[in-house]
Amino acid sequence: MAPAPSPPQPNASVYSALPATADVVIIGGGVMGTSIAFHLAEAGVRDIVVVERGELGGGSSGKPIGGVRAQFSDPLNIELGLRSLRAFEDFPVRPGADIGLDTVGYLFLLTGARQAAEFEESVRTQNRLGVPSRMIGPREARALCPYLDTDGLVAAAHCPADGHARPALVVHGYARAAARAGVVFAPRTAVTGMDTAGDRVTVVHTDRGPIACSTVVCAAGAWSARIGALAGVDLPVRPLRRQLAFTVPLVPAAPRIPFTIDFASSAYFHNSDDGLLFGLADPAEAEGFDTTWTPHWLDLFRAVARQRAPALADMETSGGWAGLYEVTPDHNALIGRAATAVNFLYATGFSGHGFLQAPAVGEIVRDLHLGRRPCVDVAPLGADRFRAGSAKRPEAHVV
Repeated sequence: MAPAPSPPQPNASVYSALPATADVVIIGGGVMGTSIAFHLAEAGVRDIVVVERGELGGGSSGKPIGGVRAQFSDPLNIELGLRSLRAFEDFPVRPGADIGLDTVGYLFLLTGARQAAEFEESVRTQNRLGVPSRMIGPREARALCPYLDTDGLVAAAHCPADGHARPALVVHGYARAAARAGVVFAPRTAVTGMDTAGDRVTVVHTDRGPIACSTVVCAAGAWSARIGALAGVDLPVRPLRRQLAFTVPLVPAAPRIPFTIDFASSAYFHNSDDGLLFGLADPAEAEGFDTTWTPHWLDLFRAVARQRAPALADMETSGGWAGLYEVTPDHNALIGRAATAVNFLYATGFSGHGFLQAPAVGEIVRDLHLGRRPCVDVAPLGADRFRAGSAKRPEAHVV
């Protein structure tokens, strides 16, 4: 089963010329960059240029299906996830696009007493913030996902408000609305350098020419460390390949199941068109920008499946996909304004959570640019938290 074809790009006329000047240059045309562009334009900011080295949504946002959830342990991540879930639900109205949202819920499978205790504490925090998650037993987990073998399963955490959507549809929904508001998109345009004067970036250089600007926003995902370095800003982001696979069409059709995760192994599976999608984080994966899909990683998934969901272990697959996580030392995002270049904003390093947090982060970067108090206080996510003696952000529910 091949991924669905990419939706049409915004009106091609917006690509015809690269402006020599801009108020805001956004580097990165994925879900984060397009969300930021939309929210800035909606707020009345003009002269915005989005520079993308490939095609819109062609980097990490190109994955066929992305999970959306508010089941986290850190209250800040819960807030970002919950605010974004509401925005995804409203997407057909604002900005106005079908994104294939399927609210099937998330189901975390827990195989140890310590895991269960940690998730119980997280559920209490989530409930306090308005997330309708709850702890359930193995029998109820199997009722939600009939593929499960409950042997060794201690408990599960379930939230019916979570689910998954199509990242490419979100990217192009934001981009089309932003283009209608005058945002210029420059795909196939690589950033090659930056000029600075004092504590400000003054020019972004590209392989299609320079753009003098007032503000730069780095939303370059796995490539953000390189972009930050051009402005003298340290963004500790490293690229890490993640792979997934699709089954052949299933007959009879697969039951509608939650986005199901075996938390100890990170193996996950959920519905995808007329089959299932499988994924797993290979613990031996070396960092790098290679996005070659290598089917042998499926052996790791099948080994987990034989214990937790045996029927999946022998299902025939028909190809897959590899993309990049943008990982930080504590697996939490970098959002803020650089101290060394005061007109350099960044939203990156989401460590697998970028798609599901993109709507809220678009609002936040808009507010930072306009000098408003952000809707969510993201000061703890500043990149300077990794300096000696600074506290890292806690997040237990990393997949």
